[in-house]
Amino acid sequence: MLNHTDRVKMIEFKDMGDERGQLVIVEGGKDIPFDIKRAFYMYGSDATVVRGQHANRKTEFVLINVAGTSKVKVMDGAGNEAIFCLNRPNTGVYIPNMVWKEMYEFSPDSVLLVLASEHYDANEYIRDYDEYVKEISNFTEGSDN
Repeated sequence: MLNHTDRVKMIEFKDMGDERGQLVIVEGGKDIPFDIKRAFYMYGSDATVVRGQHANRKTEFVLINVAGTSKVKVMDGAGNEAIFCLNRPNTGVYIPNMVWKEMYEFSPDSVLLVLASEHYDANEYIRDYDEYVKEISNFTEGSDN
């Protein structure tokens, strides 16, 4: 079975800062591998909180901790997993569709920006890990990904 966590990757954005301060520009279709259709951010999450805990059938994401830190664990339903530490505002993690994601260990000052390739559609979310494992095996068998 294909290791879908291999499709997840860290992205470093160009820092355009100067003596006045830092400036990071992120453009859809250029700096990230999709056009941005939705953006949201999480803040005020306690260090013990786990966010996400789902996969998406269609949506791709880039997660950027614009302030503070957090960790992102991705899993592919076949026993493969990877953990990414988001601790610099000029880096993000790209998460393609059909990858399980969990965000956790938020610092008190964490602001986690999420850029999404699709508008929100509750029907394309898989929120039960066992259901995800069933779907990902069918996704893998029926695709060239």
